[in-house]
This record gives sequence, C-alpha cells and structure tokens, in this order.
Amino acid sequence: MTEDAGPRRVCVVTGGVHGIGGAVSRRLAADGDRVVVVDLDESADVVGDVTDPSTVARLVEVVDGLGRLDVLVNNVGDFRPASKTFLDSTPGQWQRLYELNLGHVLSVTHALLPRMVAQGHGAIVNNSTVEAFRGIPGHAVYSGFNAAVSAFTKSLAVEVGRHGVRVNAIAPDLADTDQTPAAAMLRGRDPASVPLWVPLGRFGRPEDYAEVVAFLASDAARFVTGQTLPVDGGTLAASGWYAREDGKGWTNMPDHP
Repeated sequence: MTEDAGPRRVCVVTGGVHGIGGAVSRRLAADGDRVVVVDLDESADVVGDVTDPSTVARLVEVVDGLGRLDVLVNNVGDFRPASKTFLDSTPGQWQRLYELNLGHVLSVTHALLPRMVAQGHGAIVNNSTVEAFRGIPGHAVYSGFNAAVSAFTKSLAVEVGRHGVRVNAIAPDLADTDQTPAAAMLRGRDPASVPLWVPLGRFGRPEDYAEVVAFLASDAARFVTGQTLPVDGGTLAASGWYAREDGKGWTNMPDHP
C-alpha cells in the first residue's frame, strides 16, 4: 500500500546506489515506485555530492519535472572522517561530519518539503544511528549530529503533520555494507562470537534496513510519525550486555565470561 492511492509514487533516495541506500532504492522500485537516486556514482539520476547546494538545486529541478514527490529518504551518513578521540579531532572534521550527517538532511528536506505540503501528503524517512542513543568512544561528533537528526525528525513531524506529511527515521547498527564490512567489524574475531554480541545472532544486511524504510514510507505506517526506529538486531535493547561464551547467562564484561 502507498501513501497515495493515485498515480505511481515518486521517491527520492540520497546515497541511493550502494549499501543501505541501494537496497532502499531497489525495494521501492520493486513496489513500482519511480525512484530518483542522488549519488556520487555515475549511475545515479542526479550525480553529485548531496552536501553541495548545486546538487540539491539539480534534484529540485528533477522533482519539479516529475510533478510530485511522495517519499524522501535522507539516507546519506558517515562516521568518517574519524579521529582517535574528540581531543584529536579538528574543526574541519566537525564541519564535514556535520555536512554528511545533519546538514544535507536539513537542506534537502527544506528544498523538497514545499512540494509535499502543497500536495497535502508525503513521507520522509531519515537515516540516524543507534549511536545517537548510546555512547561511542572516538565518534562523539558523529554521534551528536545523528542525535540531532532524530531530534529534527521529532520536531518536524509535529510541524508538518497537519499537512499530511509524516517524518520518521531508522537507527541502524552493525550493517554489513561496503562502508562497514563485517570483516572490518570482526577485526580477526571468530564470526561464531557474533551471537554473543547481537541478540538476533548476525550482522544486519542492507535489505533488513530497506524493508523498514519501505514500511515507514508506506500507508501501513500511516499513523506513525516522529519516531526513530532502531534496526539493530537487538543491540540497543541489550545496552552492553553480552551472552556468556559458556552459555550460562549474560555479562556486561565480555572479556571475562
């Protein structure tokens, strides 16, 4: 089901070629939606850096040409450039992390929201992270900007609900993608240990996140707005508790089962 029972939906997905964004693009297209992909990859509909105002301007032109916008997925985000600690980080890194994680969410939404308001319907899905809700040493700036994404999601949802526009977010963790490959997350650890860390027993696949985005963008979620939904296999719920290697319960000291 869709937000609108009329013509084919038009959806925009930023960073929509690879990883979670690629899976979202494919999932929406499988539903018959017209998906406008914004990405640095040459295969995108709008090729460019979504943090660049000229890219956003070209995206607006494309959407205006299609005459409608039903779904906006602000997918782009990155924990890089990273530093060992906050004290080792630089203002230049903070600025880039702002652009990659929060700034484009504001600029793209600001540019495209008028179309949804004029239509009287629309669904926005932002990509936050579980790190917005727990501490992550070495990534304090990244975590802070993503917490802002979730706060923006809540507040904007309250503002635009009267116009028939819903705003939600997902909060991924442990996504096995090119950006965060499972091999890098394991760093030589035994893959058999993953169920000790993740209650559902595995790392997430791009399709796991895409299904939730598709739900939030659909009419099935028509009474859901202002929410950030963790899609993490239970890691946030576990909050630092790990299954013991000997099978005898749980521990918050994973090096000492």
